[in-house]
Amino acid sequence: MRIVTLRNAAAPVVAVNDVVIANAAIAREAQNHAGANAKQAWDEATRALVVRELLAQRAHALGLVAAPQSVDGLRETEEEALIRALLEAEVRTPKADEASCRRYYEANLARFRGPDLFEPLHILFQAAREDAAAYAVALERAQAALAEVLAEPGRFEALARAHSDCPSASDGGRLGQVGRGETTPEFEAALLPLKAGETCRVPVETRYGVHVLRLERKVEGQVLPFAGVRERIARYLEESAWHRAVAQYVALLAGQATITGFDMPGAASPLVQ
Repeated sequence: MRIVTLRNAAAPVVAVNDVVIANAAIAREAQNHAGANAKQAWDEATRALVVRELLAQRAHALGLVAAPQSVDGLRETEEEALIRALLEAEVRTPKADEASCRRYYEANLARFRGPDLFEPLHILFQAAREDAAAYAVALERAQAALAEVLAEPGRFEALARAHSDCPSASDGGRLGQVGRGETTPEFEAALLPLKAGETCRVPVETRYGVHVLRLERKVEGQVLPFAGVRERIARYLEESAWHRAVAQYVALLAGQATITGFDMPGAASPLVQ
């Protein structure tokens, strides 16, 4: 596909080997780019169209022909089919072998570790933050309950059953297993430093009210076995290698082309995601 000239006095004329990319085409493409501001979106759109033009010109120069395919129910345009055929013909990347996958696994064990799980107990004194008087009463009640718990830790569950405004009161304040991000930020910030069996020594204030909090048990996340993640690692390594190879290929084409009206340092391919 070739883009006809349509000048916009506010923007320079962009051309790739004398083929002009119309400002109107850039404006349409900019709608697909969420830049921080209008200029960034315009630049990203221009880069995308320059890359497509570079690839399309190379495909035409090689005399490639490709029939559009349907992917996930979406049918390629003729240009997309041509560029796909070009990349398949000229970009080669190796398959990730067992050794490279295992090296990545060993170097990134934290990425393959399951989440930590926490089993907290709490006593909730419910109050809305907007109601200053009610919240002050809830805080006072929580402080009194906390003092009893610290003096006699074994009374926590009884106090939860007697005083908590949470449905968990019937189970002694047990909330079951929770992971990171599953409670309010204030509750989580107080929970994470606790050791098993430890009670937070200050009441925890959240939008739900004021809590007396204890961590009953922490279940450390386990590292997934290599066999269970090997295919995921191989796919990641191969996709990463392919993206780098495409970026290098585009940079090579850009270095051999005459591009006016737009600076493309270290050309990358926004076309290929």
